[in-house]
Amino acid sequence: MNIGVTEISPRAVQRAAEKNFKSGYYCCEALMCTIRDEFKLDVPKEVIAMSSGMAVGAGKSGCVCGAFNGGLLALGMFFGRTEQDGPTNPKSVKCMELVHELHDWFKKANGKNAICCRVLTKEFNMGQGEHKEQCIFFTGLCVWKVAQIVCRELGIKNLDEIDEPAERRAIADI
Repeated sequence: MNIGVTEISPRAVQRAAEKNFKSGYYCCEALMCTIRDEFKLDVPKEVIAMSSGMAVGAGKSGCVCGAFNGGLLALGMFFGRTEQDGPTNPKSVKCMELVHELHDWFKKANGKNAICCRVLTKEFNMGQGEHKEQCIFFTGLCVWKVAQIVCRELGIKNLDEIDEPAERRAIADI
């Protein structure tokens, strides 16, 4: 897979995913479409289609959050393996580490210490106002973290990172 960018803003990726959700994709589809488009990946649109059933907790079952599922798929696309060579394959090991990082981060970042769709949405009516807004937010949140991980791991310039010495100078001037 070729990546068509050398620099990217994870915050811009987040906004694009939120827009894709609002425009009609489910959470997982919005995340995969955004990763494909914003990183300018040479992968077919079917990567979006393969994520369609992962929404609303996997086929509307209320299990694992679709935004998180999209993050898993995206990380697998970048860091996963295609060889059948056991659990010690370095790609497999690395992918598992990154997915674990996303898992632990997402549980804390969503404020509900969960990845289960039923737990995340229990106080809402499915597909209605506040539920949809939360799902849009979680989709953006998850894609932002995935974009940060991809930048860090693949050496893609993260345009959102602040020049720390300049920030210190600015604070010192105040």
